[in-house]
Amino acid sequence: MSAEATSPGAPIRRRGRPRIDLRRLGRVALLGPVSRDRLPDAIGHVAEAHRAHYPDADLSILRRAYVLAESSHRGQMRKSGEPYITHPLAVTLILAQLGAETTTLTASLLHDTVEDTDVTLDQVRDQFGKEVCYLVDGVTKLEKVDYGAAAEPETFRKMLVATGDDVRVMSIKLADRLHNMRTLGVMRPEKQARIAKVTRDVLIPLAERLGVQALKTELEDLVFAILHPEEYERTRALIDAAAARTEGSGAARQDPLAAIAESVTTVLREAGIPAEVLIRPRHFVSVHRVGVKRGELRGTDFGRLLVLVGEDADCYAVLGELHTCFTPVISEFKDFIAAPKFNLYQSLHTAVVGEDGAVAEVLIRTHRMHKVAEAGVIALGNPYAADSGTGPQPAEPADGERADPTRPGWLSRLLEWQQSATDPDTFWTTLRADLAQDREITVFRTDGGTLGLPAGASCVDAAYAQYGDEAHNCIGARVNGRLATLGTVLSDGDTVQLLLAEDAASGPSPDWLDHARTPAARIAITGWLDAHPEDTQRPHVGRPAGTGPGQHGHARPGPQPQQTTGSGPATAASAVADRPDAPVRLAGCCTPVPPDAVTGFVVRGGAVTVHRLECPAVARMRSIGRTPVGVSWTDSTECRVTLVAESFGRPRLLADLTEAIATADAAIISATVEPPSEQRVRHTYTLQLPDAAGLPALMRAMRDVPGVYDVSRAKHRAATV
Repeated sequence: MSAEATSPGAPIRRRGRPRIDLRRLGRVALLGPVSRDRLPDAIGHVAEAHRAHYPDADLSILRRAYVLAESSHRGQMRKSGEPYITHPLAVTLILAQLGAETTTLTASLLHDTVEDTDVTLDQVRDQFGKEVCYLVDGVTKLEKVDYGAAAEPETFRKMLVATGDDVRVMSIKLADRLHNMRTLGVMRPEKQARIAKVTRDVLIPLAERLGVQALKTELEDLVFAILHPEEYERTRALIDAAAARTEGSGAARQDPLAAIAESVTTVLREAGIPAEVLIRPRHFVSVHRVGVKRGELRGTDFGRLLVLVGEDADCYAVLGELHTCFTPVISEFKDFIAAPKFNLYQSLHTAVVGEDGAVAEVLIRTHRMHKVAEAGVIALGNPYAADSGTGPQPAEPADGERADPTRPGWLSRLLEWQQSATDPDTFWTTLRADLAQDREITVFRTDGGTLGLPAGASCVDAAYAQYGDEAHNCIGARVNGRLATLGTVLSDGDTVQLLLAEDAASGPSPDWLDHARTPAARIAITGWLDAHPEDTQRPHVGRPAGTGPGQHGHARPGPQPQQTTGSGPATAASAVADRPDAPVRLAGCCTPVPPDAVTGFVVRGGAVTVHRLECPAVARMRSIGRTPVGVSWTDSTECRVTLVAESFGRPRLLADLTEAIATADAAIISATVEPPSEQRVRHTYTLQLPDAAGLPALMRAMRDVPGVYDVSRAKHRAATV
């Protein structure tokens, strides 16, 4: 959807996306054979859209692909009652309008032939070459008769692996899902909901990561209408009411966004900056999100201004004029040109205040940037050709995410961890959790490299991203030069140095799972714990994520730092859940130990977290409809618990507390002594007890230490489940 620069003061236009009506194409698709020299009428729209992006494209291969697809699908009908050929035609037209190159369009016309007709991959390869064959194979579903319930997750795994070698596979899949979602109304409501949920959890995040906003936004609206029909209708009513207020005479005066657009046009014309000013309506989900965020929608909230210019420098010239002639909302300014997003997106974002106090969001970008913002990787043409003809590429960001736009960093990481998720259910659950993380941060390594991680990632995630399974021996970290616990959450731009034990005798703690956000880390930790069940209770292994370096052997690189241990949630191997094979961990918010009355809840990744019945988190879970899982203690009496001792400061207090703990036959796993405040000191100990029944006596012994006025079980902030 390329656009050309206009002269200063170009008229304001509202930009929407044309919907595709294939009823006429369905009729002409059945008109019979055509001559060898003439393009079939049914793909005339495809040819027209393709030539708009590639004027010199050879359409003969599209003709041959259509003839094969039409003859193969002849007699097949969609549930909507239309000839089946209308589906590959619609998918191909979507891709053609976004600027896909000829090979992608050819594969799109044929994408269902191998799955639904007698055409074989060998035939596709013989007639259209190995590239087209690879793309068709990549989007072909696996048979349920062979894979059963695993067919869907394994199909997506196959598709993602194929996308790793050719990103055009996912482009075809996204367009395929968009047309299927447009025609989903003929399905049963329960099937509509199932397909919409997969679209929401998997396809929409993939469209976002590949930068294909044109597909992502329409998919979001279609999912919104199916899964939240009442909110969708309320949003529709708000949009219709806003549109009605701007109709008729004096519309510019009634529409504050149009009024600001007129002013922007005047300012840029007087400044001599060639620009096109468009009013870009928000899609339904975007309007809904703004309404939820602000509580009440303003007249300018139903759209944004889009300013298109010719060169990168013009973007900043426009920004300067807007910030000079209008009052800018500084908090809304973002520069995605100097620092592009990981999905190829580039633009300047700002907001300005009009004369009447109305606030308008403004997007400023070149025509080239706009094409990439709409079509993402599809705008790359054939990214594997020596010269893809896509013009100059944006500057390379520091995080290396776009060093190879055909294999972005997030996709490489996804392909790495999926190899470890051999179980289809684990892969499917982990994939959806991974894609639910909608923002990435970049952290710098001390060796000069970078790591791309999801927002909220901790040092645990950084360790596994950098070292893989070797991270099992991580004992601490330095963040921005200062010692930090492994549970420390990293921020964008942090510098992290991971410290590893020189020996390989230790391994990860179950507590690390509470801080692991990335699938790679969670899968690796779970795999080690499953392989070493007998080791998870040994005091010398299973360091809590809060444990700093200096506890278990020497660290590398760098000298051994001072002890900076921290507390972690209580852990024990003595709890079992009524869910076979589900990993069990004890909640850090209430630190349950035998013989506490307990219950459990399933958390992300399929594990069961155990809470004491009186834990506030239990009431919260029940209030939001979470179903509890039965949990019981096994015969094992060993337990690990975190205790907090509140005391008045005095000499030898730490030694006396340590002696009291040792007398009770408890082993200290980690300890933290906070700086004194108003002569009061807080000690936090994570302890291993040989028998849970001895816990009350231990707590009494600690309270008997002079100066100690309270000993209690640790209360941590409940993790989000």
